This record gives sequence, structure tokens and C-alpha cells, in this order.
Amino acid sequence: MSMTQLPPGFKIIRDENSEAYSDEFFVNMGPQHPSTHGALRLAIRMDGETIVELVPHHGYIHRGMEKQAESMSYLQYFPMSDRQDYLTAIQNNLGVALAYEKGMNIGVPLRQEYIRVMLSELGRIASHMVFFGCFGGDLGGQTCLLFGFKEREMVHDILEEVTGSRLTMNYFRPGGSRFDVPDTFIPRVKAFLDHMESTMKDYERFLSKNVIVRERSIGIGVLSKEDAIAYACSGPVARASGVNFDVRRNNPYSIYSQLEFDVPLAYNGDCYDRYNVRIAEIHESMRILRQCIDKFPAEGPWRSKEKPVKLAPGRYYSEIETAKGLYGTYVVAAAGDKPYRIHTRGPSFPHIGVLNKMCQGLTVSDLVTIMATLDPVIPEIDR
Repeated sequence: MSMTQLPPGFKIIRDENSEAYSDEFFVNMGPQHPSTHGALRLAIRMDGETIVELVPHHGYIHRGMEKQAESMSYLQYFPMSDRQDYLTAIQNNLGVALAYEKGMNIGVPLRQEYIRVMLSELGRIASHMVFFGCFGGDLGGQTCLLFGFKEREMVHDILEEVTGSRLTMNYFRPGGSRFDVPDTFIPRVKAFLDHMESTMKDYERFLSKNVIVRERSIGIGVLSKEDAIAYACSGPVARASGVNFDVRRNNPYSIYSQLEFDVPLAYNGDCYDRYNVRIAEIHESMRILRQCIDKFPAEGPWRSKEKPVKLAPGRYYSEIETAKGLYGTYVVAAAGDKPYRIHTRGPSFPHIGVLNKMCQGLTVSDLVTIMATLDPVIPEIDR
């Protein structure tokens, strides 16, 4: 059979030591949504059932947010941030607010600092519960989707009461937030934590020791510490590979330096470690929230004196630790109330970039498991 007789995309690979040969072929995973966590296309070169190479293709939902920012006021950009990674919307808002506050040379009252940390940690728990549900669902356990989203909805009930929105919050502002938290906020958070702490025991018993989960995730999708650093991975993905870095501890913002919490680490860098790091982070977020409840200022201002949002000409950068990893906001300010340039450094793009290295020699079903533990949100890449 000559090469010209082969179907497009097929290639004969001959073994030098035998007459046997295999047919390489290409398949597309995506760009439909299931198991790709957004409109992502993965072009996969296969040898039988084995992945030889994977090339991600982005841009199916590109919206040109950074270009749009050039014609927006600083305030108009806030809704753009919570529509990037919509699972960490409240945290993205905070990252933009911190960059603006540097350019405006203003701070926030102590009550607002506690509000910011508490809403960020509630958002972290909600995002990790989506991961929990999708991880189980991608492995074939659809019950996990129902379980994980149940507690996630409890968090979003609280966020809705505070911000007026369940998903894209648009809440924080330079110097504070749009409005104060209601009197029911602290009691509702306390009641949620009491429920969540008992529920997590069931969830961990349900998945963490599950023999199918362990067989499909231990030793699968290994990412070495060196590769995690070389590809600029961050968040749980990097920490599961032994990279001991968390912005909240290494470059503290808000009042994180005044709070006690551990940074969960693992060292095998496989799917199971990435799962366990996120489960441990839920417990640490609850620990942080308990401290904030005990110290929450009952009185005092919730925002600094209101002033027009105009940044002094210059360049300003902030970084925060979202549920996915390092989220950086870089602002170039000129005269007036519009930015010259706003650029976002999101965590999901480097994680998709290292996917090819992690899945070579594995199968498509392993690829689905790896994607679940990377926990990407593609709209954050396709800004």
C-alpha cells in the first residue's frame, strides 16, 4: 500500500526490528463542551489507543476583552473580569480592585478586608465543589455532580444575598465594594460551615478511597516539579507537584498575613494528588472563614471615602490566589478615566500548555481524567 492510498491523516509507522506496522491517525476531542471544560479543541495524534501527541486549539469563544478595555472606563471593566473564569468571579473582581487601588493610592477599611477574604474563600470552596462534581462525573460517577453542586448552591445563595448575583458578581470596587454585607451574612456563613464540615467526611469517603478513582488517577498524568515550574503552572496543579507557592502566603494581600492556614502540598504530581490538594484546600478555606467570623468587625466603615476612579499615569500590577492559581492584573494607566491597557495573567493557559507532556503514552480516557484534575475554564483563556 502506498502513502497516496492512505486516507487523509493516516501514516504508516514501521518497526525497524519487525515487519509489523501501526497506523497513526488523528481524532478531535471537542470543540463541543463535554469533558473539555469549555469550547476547547484538542487535536490528538493516536497510535491505536495510545496518545502520541496532543495539540490544543483555543479561540472558539474569544471575546477580545483586553482590546475592549481600551475603550471602557475603569469601572466598566469590572464585569469583564468576572466573565473570564466565572467559577472564580468574586476573586477576579478582587484582583482588578487591588491593581486599581495601587494606581489611586488608596486602601480599604478593616471591615472590608474581612469581607474580601471571606467572599474569596467562599468562592474557593464553591469552585472546588464544581471540581469535585466534574472529577467524579468525568470518571463516570454522575452522582458526584449532584452531590458537589448541592453545597456549591448553598455558597451561591450567600453570594447572591451579598452581591445580587449568583455567578458573575461585579461586586468589589476600589476602596471597598458596591455595598455592605447584610446582618444575616455571618450567621449564614457559620451555618454553612457547620453543615460543610460534616458533609466533607461523607464526600471524602465517597471518592477519596474509591477503588475505581484510585486506579484511574494514581500514577496518571504525572507532572514533575521541574515541568510545573518550567510551564509556569500555579495553584493546586503546581502544589500537587511539590511547588510550595501560594500568593496568599508568599506575597500576602488583604489580611491573609494575619490569618493562620496551611498550604496543602503533594509530591507525586499525578491526578490523585491534584484531587487531594483541592480537598485539603476546602478544609483550609473553612479554617480561614472560622477565624474571620471570630474577628469580624461588628461596626465600622465598609469602604473608604468615595472618589472618582482615575489612576495616576503609570503601570500597576496585582496578583491573587484564585481557586485555579495565580491571577495577575496588569494595568497601564494614562490620563483620564480609561485605561491605556489592561492585561490578565490567568492560571488555566499554562495548564493546558503542559497537557501534551502529561498525556503522551496514555489513552483518551486517561486524558479526560487529567483534564478534570487540571480544572481549566476555557473562557478565562479565550478572553
